[in-house]
Amino acid sequence: MQPWRVYALAGETLATLKQRVRESAIDNPRGETPEYPIYAPALKDPFNARRIACAEELYGILGVARENKLGRLMHFARNFDFYGAPVGLILAMDRSMERGQFADLGLYLAHVMLLAQERGLATCAQAAWAGMNKTVHAVLDIPETELIFCGVSLGYADPDATINALEMAREPLSVTTEMRGFEDWNTPA
Repeated sequence: MQPWRVYALAGETLATLKQRVRESAIDNPRGETPEYPIYAPALKDPFNARRIACAEELYGILGVARENKLGRLMHFARNFDFYGAPVGLILAMDRSMERGQFADLGLYLAHVMLLAQERGLATCAQAAWAGMNKTVHAVLDIPETELIFCGVSLGYADPDATINALEMAREPLSVTTEMRGFEDWNTPA
């Protein structure tokens, strides 16, 4: 079905979107009403614990203390500058789509990110853009029939940037994967 619609932005178009989002952020520092819930309303453990650990690792490497709400908000706001990348992508899809098409769009996004990496480019997928959808719709003249799924920063990684040294902790394979029926499976020698 290819339910996605991609808006690739650079130059003046990208600059205009970033400027308008900065203006909107004055009244909406945490974003506008999101297009969809980014997290489940009552996120249970271990998922909530993993989300919190991720945030602690991120802000820890940046030197932003937990109680420094302004510092955390300032880092969050960098989403809307596409982290300084020269290209921003906005991914959208028709509002009539269901959960399966969210999965399709996620698979497409993963492939775009892998292809970019193969070509020496860095990416950062940003669900935060779903929270600035009103401004995105208005600036880019995207029909209201399209849901803003996410943004993606696209450019070259700065190897000296502190944040690029961050390697998020991951659960071991034994926690996230059950291997069934492999007991008698022989791999070719």
